[in-house]
Amino acid sequence: MHVAINTRFLLPGDHLEGIGRFTYETLMHLVAQHPEVTFHFLFDRAYDARYLFGPNVVPHVLFPPARHPFLFIAWFEGAVARWLTRHKPAAFLSTDGFTTLNTTVPRVTVIHDLAFEHFPLDVGFLQRKYYHFFMPRFARASAQLVVVSEATKADVVQTYGTAPDKISVAYNAPADFFQPQPEASQRETRRKFSHGQPYFLFVGALQPRKNLGTLLRAFDLFKENNGPAAHDAQLLIVGRKAWKAGPILDAYQQMQHQKAVHFTGRVADAELAGLYAAARATVYVPYFEGFGIPIVEAQASGCPVLTASVSSMPEVAGPDGALLVDPRNAEDIAAGLGRLWQEAELRQSLVAQGLANISRFSWARSAEMLWQAISKAASQSK
Repeated sequence: MHVAINTRFLLPGDHLEGIGRFTYETLMHLVAQHPEVTFHFLFDRAYDARYLFGPNVVPHVLFPPARHPFLFIAWFEGAVARWLTRHKPAAFLSTDGFTTLNTTVPRVTVIHDLAFEHFPLDVGFLQRKYYHFFMPRFARASAQLVVVSEATKADVVQTYGTAPDKISVAYNAPADFFQPQPEASQRETRRKFSHGQPYFLFVGALQPRKNLGTLLRAFDLFKENNGPAAHDAQLLIVGRKAWKAGPILDAYQQMQHQKAVHFTGRVADAELAGLYAAARATVYVPYFEGFGIPIVEAQASGCPVLTASVSSMPEVAGPDGALLVDPRNAEDIAAGLGRLWQEAELRQSLVAQGLANISRFSWARSAEMLWQAISKAASQSK
């Protein structure tokens, strides 16, 4: 059996974000679980050999690199479609929400979220036009859809009218290197990143949906509301500057406590694991998420979590696994920060519940869900 897979998010280098991490982890397990299958990885640029997870992987580079709406069309409707017509695999899996309309090969498409449907102004004009035209058509054309949460499944059913039995759920999961760390390691992390002071941690790209402007205002309120007790509190923001980051930086410039906020940019995986483990709490309050992987990365690291009470985040955090707040209300977020800063028993409870919660998530199980979808799609074409 031959299966083609869109692997354009397996980028060279050490920084795999959301979709790239999902692609890496699930495909690594999928290749190992099915040595009898030949997997054809379709890259859109020169690839890193570490992504060839087994002898049953055959890499192909199809041009042009697809990082722009016009090039999305050229790559998916042109290069990928031609490759599928020529090679006729049993199925085509795409892990990034896009696929091709120009093929009869059964398609399995992973949808991570429909944020652009609900917050269209958060993305650029051309991207918005591409998403609104193609995404509903991709959903209809795919034999099977895979989503990353029950919340996203419900959204796809409601927004696109997709039959629920066409959609399966394959959760994200924390990588194995996210674990609690000894106090000595935690002290060294704090020395390196926060001048030895205790800190709240945000992890994610700097873009509108992550709601960082509200978080920065909430951190100012937290400092003011807690007075001298919060004097040492720091806020670390870990992630790259993505699109439409201007309002976030404007909010930062207006802060009363700028000196307590540190933008680290991206960090290596080992440093990120240390940052979670040494944090007073992870604070992750987007106003919309398909999953919210920093929640489970923090829980796996033994770090308390404050997250939003909307979208997929309560589902992912689990019962009593996080302190939930209204992401649109800076005062509510500030009150949550105050509780996590002051209440040691609350932090201990959240750590225990979080460590219990992560048993729900496994990349190996998610790879099995992908395989079930691939098998269903391939059998439907026979």
